[in-house]
Formats: sequence, C-alpha cells, structure tokens
Amino acid sequence: MGYEIRTVGAEDWAELKELRLAALRDPVARVAFVDTFERQAVRSEAFWRGRATPVAEGGDATSLIASGPDGAWVAMLVLLDETGPSMTADGEKAADRGVPPQIHVVSVYVRPGHRGTGVAEQLFRGATAWAWEHTKAERVRLWVHGDNARAQAFYRRLGFVRTGATMAFPPIPEETEYEMVLLRP
Repeated sequence: MGYEIRTVGAEDWAELKELRLAALRDPVARVAFVDTFERQAVRSEAFWRGRATPVAEGGDATSLIASGPDGAWVAMLVLLDETGPSMTADGEKAADRGVPPQIHVVSVYVRPGHRGTGVAEQLFRGATAWAWEHTKAERVRLWVHGDNARAQAFYRRLGFVRTGATMAFPPIPEETEYEMVLLRP
C-alpha cells in the first residue's frame, strides 16, 4: 500500500489531536507514550494548534504523519530539534553533556490495521531524510522501552544502535528505556 509522508501544520491540529488520542487509547502503545488520554483529551484547540506547528514556523516540534490512499492518517511521529543551544527533552542543555546536535524522535504510533504494512519504515525514512535536509543534526535518537522487543528490532533494522544509556520509564520508574541512535550518513 502506498502512503504519503508529510509534515503537519497548525491547520492540521484536529487530525493530529484525533490520532494522538487514538494512540493514547491503544493498549499496545502504552510503552511508547508517557502521557494519558485523560490529560490530553481536555486540552484546548490552542494547545493542539501549537503542537501541530512545526519548528520552522515557531513550534516546539515537527510532527510527521503517514496517510493512506483515502487520505486517512494512519501513523505519526514527532521530531524534537536538539541541534541548538536549547534544552534536550531530558531537561539538560545538550552542549553541557557533550551531546552532538541531534533530533529526538518521540510519540511514534501506527494504527493497528496498518502495522506490518511498511508504513512505519516509510515514516522513519521520511523523518530521517527531513532531519538530514532541514537541520545540522549529527544523529537521530530515540528511547525505546525495554519490554518493546518488536520496536527494538525494527529500529535496529533501520540502522539504530544502542548507546548504552538507559533511563527509567517516566510513568513506571521500575521499567527501563534504552537510548538508540542513527548517525548522519
């Protein structure tokens, strides 16, 4: 099946909200999100417009989506730009940690009916191409839950490798996440 991969704009806020809320309701996606449906469902239109606004237009992040032939949104991910003097998603200045300029991938989600179709690979290839073309990132990084073997294998297949860094999974500190990176070609 052919998918279109594109960045999201502020005008797409309602579709982004719907897909994000679907992800938060999906029990399989529990290990990919650190937020809850209940918290996000009550957010205002202004919040969602801000979330949909790409970095290039003043937003905090750039979201990419995959849509099917009928135009329905079937997958998403969010890119946090950690290439400048700004804080990393971990709350530290990247330069203070000796971290190279990087893009941080978060909020990865594929609707159940589209898992295993190749859409996730298309979405990731589009996201890394976007990162290399639009930023000075030296690497793309993400955190993957220790219990998510399928995602870990998928990321390895795309060329991501573990850095050795770990952290507690924010909603359940007894669980572990592993950092994985893909270096600029």
